[in-house]
Amino acid sequence: MVELSRNKHGINTVLIILMMVSIINTLLSRFAVFAWSSAPGVPVLDFAVAFMIAFTLWFGGWGAIAAYVGCVVGAGMSTMPLTVNLYWSLADLWQVVIPLVAFKGFHADMGLKTKRDFLIFFIFGVVLNNLAGAIWGSTMLAVGSVLTWSAVPNTLLIWFVGNLIVTMVITPLLLRYVTRRIMEWGVYVKEYWF
Repeated sequence: MVELSRNKHGINTVLIILMMVSIINTLLSRFAVFAWSSAPGVPVLDFAVAFMIAFTLWFGGWGAIAAYVGCVVGAGMSTMPLTVNLYWSLADLWQVVIPLVAFKGFHADMGLKTKRDFLIFFIFGVVLNNLAGAIWGSTMLAVGSVLTWSAVPNTLLIWFVGNLIVTMVITPLLLRYVTRRIMEWGVYVKEYWF
């Protein structure tokens, strides 16, 4: 297995990856919000989340930071006050950290090589993470008075189902067919940070 290490690549490589992945997440989030929003900052189908999960599994904590930055800048900046955006965007952080911790903790292969790997991905990278993100995000929109409390259940349902669809369709393809390339290129983060 090829892995990123301080000795091989150093912090410059990691910062370049962080910057590139943040830009990609920002652009995907911006596109999704403007194309199909069901509520402020909440796209019906958020294609960005499928990529954010893969990026975080490949690049560890750096991918998680990029997911948060992408949400803050791409999804929230134009749709809600900055103070609400900063805590609302934690929804995307939960959506990527939950599968990262599960894959590391259960020693699952990110290339989804076995049924066990896929089951871990399905439970923690499709269902639980998206449920946590939908609950957090919908609730925080109401806490920040961007959404009425009566709109929370519908927003939560749309958020959860939309993310369930895109992560079930796109993320397994990325993990199954791109993980090998990421490892060959030597930019895979074996642990959480290096």
